[in-house]
Amino acid sequence: MSKVVLMDFFAEWCGPCKMQDPILEELKKKFGDKVEFKKVDVDTNYELASKFTIHAVPTLIIEKDGAVFKRYTGVTRGNVLESDLNAALK
Repeated sequence: MSKVVLMDFFAEWCGPCKMQDPILEELKKKFGDKVEFKKVDVDTNYELASKFTIHAVPTLIIEKDGAVFKRYTGVTRGNVLESDLNAALK
C-alpha cells in the first residue's frame, strides 16, 4: 500500500487556517491510519515551508510515496480533499 501524507502548512495567526482545522479533523476520523496527517507551522518550520515553496497559508499538500500528489492553497472543502486522498490511496 502507498504511503500517503497530508501536510497542513498553517500559521497560528491565520484565520482561514482555523477554518480548515475542523475539515481536517473530520478527514482524520474517516481515514484513520490509512493517511498520515501532519501540521506544519510555517513560522517555526521555515526550512520545510521553504522546501515546499509555501507562499500562502493554509497550503495543503498530499504526498504519495514521497512525491507531491496534489497541492491546494486556501481553505479547501472536505469533499475535494476526500476524493483526492482516495485517489492517492489507489
